[in-house]
Amino acid sequence: MTTKVLRLDSISADIVKVEYAVRGEIAIRAEELRKQLSTQPGSLPFKQITNCNIGNPQQLAQRPITFFRQVASLVDYPDLLLEKNLSLTKQLFASDAVDRARTYLAAVGSTGAYSHSQGIPAVRKEVAAFIEARDGFPADPENIFLTAGASPAVQLVLNALISHSKVGIMIPIPQYPLYTASIALFNGTVVPYYLDESKSWGLSTKELGLSLEKARKSGVEVRALCIINPGNPTGQCLSWENMKEIVAFCKKERLVLLADEVYQTNIYKPEELPFHSFKKVVKSMGAEYNDFELVSFHSVSKGMVGECGRRGGYFECTNIDPKVMEQFYKICSISLCPPVQGQLMVGLMTNPPKEGDESYPTYKKEVNGIYLSLKRRAEALAKALNKLEGVSCNAAEGAMYLFPTITLPPAAVAAAKKLGKQPDEMYCLELLNETGVCVVPGSGFLQKEGTWHFRSTFLAPEAQMGEFAESLGRFHAKFMDKYR
Repeated sequence: MTTKVLRLDSISADIVKVEYAVRGEIAIRAEELRKQLSTQPGSLPFKQITNCNIGNPQQLAQRPITFFRQVASLVDYPDLLLEKNLSLTKQLFASDAVDRARTYLAAVGSTGAYSHSQGIPAVRKEVAAFIEARDGFPADPENIFLTAGASPAVQLVLNALISHSKVGIMIPIPQYPLYTASIALFNGTVVPYYLDESKSWGLSTKELGLSLEKARKSGVEVRALCIINPGNPTGQCLSWENMKEIVAFCKKERLVLLADEVYQTNIYKPEELPFHSFKKVVKSMGAEYNDFELVSFHSVSKGMVGECGRRGGYFECTNIDPKVMEQFYKICSISLCPPVQGQLMVGLMTNPPKEGDESYPTYKKEVNGIYLSLKRRAEALAKALNKLEGVSCNAAEGAMYLFPTITLPPAAVAAAKKLGKQPDEMYCLELLNETGVCVVPGSGFLQKEGTWHFRSTFLAPEAQMGEFAESLGRFHAKFMDKYR
């Protein structure tokens, strides 16, 4: 028999060692069960799979924003803007949607054509204006790169940073698996720092210092600090003072700050913990920080937009060497351009209808409705989780997730060990098999030794949240009794 060229032992070892829990074994099992429900209705003790494993709002029935979809429809089918069709178009589409579609078509020609590799210039101008309005400091469209979501942007920057295997990237634990997976793929070194669960997943510069010192003593060249704010999977929001401490720490230790800010509109305690961008903090700290190196990331996938499948995002470079930015551009050029519809969605997210526009009342109503519903669902699920035996859950200050800690019986830990699984992984698999609810074990995000968690979104439709919580409660009680 001819030996295949592509074999597990012949492909890149860096690819083989990558792990991505959000779409790992449990998510794959969920798809198997979904197929079984489709081909053998009634064969399982539940009627549907509830995907709480990933922040994918529209999969769980979040409605798209009307104005955004109207513009997207018009740019994809521009014949609707022809004079002969305008009378019908104006019955279906708001006038400001028609105007925006014309503006975008003038900028791109066609959504089926390649754009500038750095992103459509007109959209980058919209992003720059958004950043200026948000932060009160200038933003240059030439420092902004449009990308196919925030994940490829993070990967691009990590790839550039990691020039050899001893380059270290500081990441929070618990972390979003994009970071460990990408660092492994680029053959770098993860430098973990731990968030404090007892202080609402707080971050101290003392912990950062200990982590950095340990890595440097082991010969690691630490180049960057990643911050996810609001946090994923932990949902915490950083205070202004805490952010200033982090910036000062990075400057003192000569670290590039990578600010993952994709959940910046998912803020559930806005009076107590409003969102501040790291760029605003840096620019507010005076001339001493004029050379501070910062890369900030944002996306259309989260917030009240939830357009994950469009694949739109951006990153902004602050005080990054122009020669390095030329290399970013070169790498972007290899893929020619991000999806044009995703780029336009970035433009819509950063430049939505304003007061006085025809679409503004509907836009405002839709955004507020989604936001308030998310806030209620976060509170309801946290309350339900905290009623379960051995479960403790911090309230979500931001983002789309809860990350409860679960104290499991010794027999459950032993049973998991026998199966070759982490205890919270076994818990999540049994939850899926019995209820159809798909969550991610905390071990997929990394966690303190001897602690167990799971991450669940609170994106399930609000009308189903009570049933969802009851189903989780019944399973948990059964699981705990089984392993006492």
